[in-house]
Amino acid sequence: MDTRLLHSFTALARTGSFTAAASELHLAQSTVTVHIRTLEQELGTRLFDRLPTGALLTESGRRLLGRAEDVLDAVARLRADGGGDGTVAGRVSVGTPESLCATRLPQVIAALRVSHPEVDVQLDAAGTAKCLEGLRSGRLDLALLLEEDTDFPDVTTEPLAHEPLALVCAPGHPLAAPARDVTWADLAVESFFLLEQGCSYSDELERRLLAVPGARPRLTRFGSVDAARSCVAAGLGLTLLPFTTVEEQLGRGRLVRVGGPGFAAVPVRLARHRRRWTAPAAQVVTQELVRHFAG
Repeated sequence: MDTRLLHSFTALARTGSFTAAASELHLAQSTVTVHIRTLEQELGTRLFDRLPTGALLTESGRRLLGRAEDVLDAVARLRADGGGDGTVAGRVSVGTPESLCATRLPQVIAALRVSHPEVDVQLDAAGTAKCLEGLRSGRLDLALLLEEDTDFPDVTTEPLAHEPLALVCAPGHPLAAPARDVTWADLAVESFFLLEQGCSYSDELERRLLAVPGARPRLTRFGSVDAARSCVAAGLGLTLLPFTTVEEQLGRGRLVRVGGPGFAAVPVRLARHRRRWTAPAAQVVTQELVRHFAG
């Protein structure tokens, strides 16, 4: 069987769109269509229902998907073990929260450009749910998660480090007074600009605020660290973010830390699919991530 057919099949299963699959594979959409039709003819079954909203796996398609991924993993292993000049090359897709993408990952990529110039790292800024979906679908090779919980079906994680958190506001905010001992009751009536649902530390802060008797916080959720940080710097409220994302603004006096309740550092975990083979390029990215966070 031509493995190109399996590549088109798994890409279409991931994306649900012939157009998106073709773009991912750098093929014409008509080529992907021919690949799927050929594979269905060879197997004697329909693999996708073609709907106005996209391509949906049939029951036969769902049964085939895991086996097709195993075959492609095996082929990749053979190619990796087949010799060559020993140069590690390839593209590695890494899902990561935006805060790490902006502050930690540039140094990792810079180090890899020197040590393994043929390895191309593609970053996808995403929260935990999207990262887990990407690992399970094969869209991502690795992911970084800011999570306490590690009970994820089909995904294994290992701790890399802990990211300290900082509760901050603008210098002119009423809670910015350095001598003030801020309580949960004080915080529970303030405006907060937090990261989107699924951000573990933002969700935990919301839970603790709403648990205060008579709480009436005004909570605004953003998908962007920069948006939350900018609103707070403008004096509109408070935010809780990894210290690395506000360190520069704190140093320049645009933000100040709020004294009061403490927040435990959030674990940084490296995640990968439990069953999927880790290619050499992904292995060297893993090694650099471990080295960077250990330092």
